[in-house]
Amino acid sequence: MPEHEDDITPLTQDTRPSASFASGLYLIATPIGAARDITLRALDLLAGCDILVAEDTRSLRRLMEIHGVALGGRKIFAYHDHNGAQMRPRLLNALQRGKSVLYASEAGTPLVADPGFQLARSVIAEGHEVIAAPGPSAMLAALMVAGLPSDRFCFMGFAPAQAGARRKYLEEAAAIPATLIFYESPKRINRFLDELCEILGSDRQAALCRELTKKHEEILRMPLGDMAQALSDRTLRGEIVLVIDRGEKQIADAQSLDDALGAALETMRLKDAVAQVASDLDLPRRQVYQAALAKEKGKTE
Repeated sequence: MPEHEDDITPLTQDTRPSASFASGLYLIATPIGAARDITLRALDLLAGCDILVAEDTRSLRRLMEIHGVALGGRKIFAYHDHNGAQMRPRLLNALQRGKSVLYASEAGTPLVADPGFQLARSVIAEGHEVIAAPGPSAMLAALMVAGLPSDRFCFMGFAPAQAGARRKYLEEAAAIPATLIFYESPKRINRFLDELCEILGSDRQAALCRELTKKHEEILRMPLGDMAQALSDRTLRGEIVLVIDRGEKQIADAQSLDDALGAALETMRLKDAVAQVASDLDLPRRQVYQAALAKEKGKTE
């Protein structure tokens, strides 16, 4: 990492192709496995941008070598969770000087479970251009092959590490009326599947996509309960994307809950109304109770 802002120089010796790009932050997607999945536009940007920044400098350097893209005297600067606060002012300074800055995540699309979010946010806040060069994405690749509804989906990222936070996160996910997409570590996938069976239901259809576009790609499509059993004695390796069907139950929205409580509270005590509505709408009793308290408080104000 450079020690001073001026250390981020575009070139020491310009041996690149003649193509150049206007000042701005260019976010390029990189392959999640197969190196040939890189786009032609991404290769053009790698060849022409003044400053190259990557979550993993070794991965980007290797990708450029595979496709014959010369550094042309440029360096590749690291940008990740541990140095982002120090690097952002330096990259913003380069943009202020009219340079084109390229950022590449380690694999896939930048800003999707990736440290580039704060960089893009800072660049936008300073009034500079942010340009996307779309391409590979593990999330979308998994959705393509899962065989589950794709008209409405929700990317959930990685589950929290702490048990209490993870349970709350999954309870919230269970109420989302969309296909769910999770990233998970192979070391935690067995525990995660057991928790999903408990909270979302073992009958919920799912697809586990492992090592997408790589040599040992594997896709398992089955109910969560069967999947948990099938993988209980296996040690998995590689990147995992888990896609889960939205389920058959329709989740009541806020208006439906409010209407049901209004009708129930006209003839029942609060406790009985909460129990009845929670049962009718298949909602957690705590959620219905809190909504009922808020409704009663609103009447008295």
